[in-house]
Amino acid sequence: MLTILDRYLLRSLLVNYVIGLSVMICLYIALDMFVNMDEFTEHGYPLSTVIANIVDFYLPNVLLYFAQLSGVITSYACFAVLSRMRKLNEMTAILASGVSLYRVAVPIVGFGIGTTALLVIDTELLIPRVAHKLARDHDDADNARAYEVVFLHDREDALVSAEQFHPVTKDLRNMLVIRRDAKGRVVETIEADHATWEPPNETRTSGRWKLERSRQTSRSLHQSTGLAPREDLSVSYPDYYLSDLSPEAIQVRQAEGWISFLSLHALKQLEEDDSPNRAEIVRTRHARVAQPIVAVVLLLLGLPFFLDRSRGNVLADTAKCLSLCGVCYIVTFIAQGIRPETVSALPAWIPIFVFGTLAMVLLDRVKT
Repeated sequence: MLTILDRYLLRSLLVNYVIGLSVMICLYIALDMFVNMDEFTEHGYPLSTVIANIVDFYLPNVLLYFAQLSGVITSYACFAVLSRMRKLNEMTAILASGVSLYRVAVPIVGFGIGTTALLVIDTELLIPRVAHKLARDHDDADNARAYEVVFLHDREDALVSAEQFHPVTKDLRNMLVIRRDAKGRVVETIEADHATWEPPNETRTSGRWKLERSRQTSRSLHQSTGLAPREDLSVSYPDYYLSDLSPEAIQVRQAEGWISFLSLHALKQLEEDDSPNRAEIVRTRHARVAQPIVAVVLLLLGLPFFLDRSRGNVLADTAKCLSLCGVCYIVTFIAQGIRPETVSALPAWIPIFVFGTLAMVLLDRVKT
């Protein structure tokens, strides 16, 4: 049951969290817009269209900015509340009433875990749904640009290419599909002048591309008495091609770092499908699991600097806290960016092992 102290702390934390979230997200957008404003205006669109493109571009990107800043925002809210309580001698009053400083930390840690749950919801549910919008460049906020599709991996070990892909109309021009056998030999090709996407419905669980002026060539190799195997060809003219590559999936895979937009379930599926990017998928999956844990470790790392009844030197303790948490944040950023030649998940967990242990040592030294 929540006590008066718990409600007081949670109310203060929520206010500081909303302020920190608003300021940091707005600052992030303002800086990015300042650098890339020319990208939005280079097409000569009227002002109303430019504003609409800016809103449409940054609205889904807020989810991405939140994922990047969530741990920092939570730590800021908690440390701001505790530093103010120390400065106003509220810690002394709490101790005088017989309440341990560890008890003060309980609602703060609970609040940190709650905001970390928002981070998990953001990365696992929200970002994957708008991943195709996050893949856009600043100068293509309206999806008006058509671009080439080059050998994207599809179901049944197929490779899909197209001379032009139009995100708005969701169609492909001069489409080519190549299927290979276990030895990498081409066993089937599908060519079509034009393909239009048809999403899954009640009668069909898989999406498909409706083909126009298509040609499917199948090859089968048979042993013969000659020096080389005999190749038999069969030609057909299909109307549809079943595919896992929806227009949204094509947009996502055109972006650099598209793997980071996927959910853990999608990453696991790609890993099981023996994707050529398996090492990157494993690294991203473990970094995703470690991300909320690092956010909690970051909070625990800074708490000991403020769980103190003495009023003096709050500024010095704040500087020490920011320095240590900053080192943790930088080490985490570097570790998650390491790309080992072999499949290894160790770099993503190094900051947790090091700074998690350090946080426990510092918390144990709190005088309460």
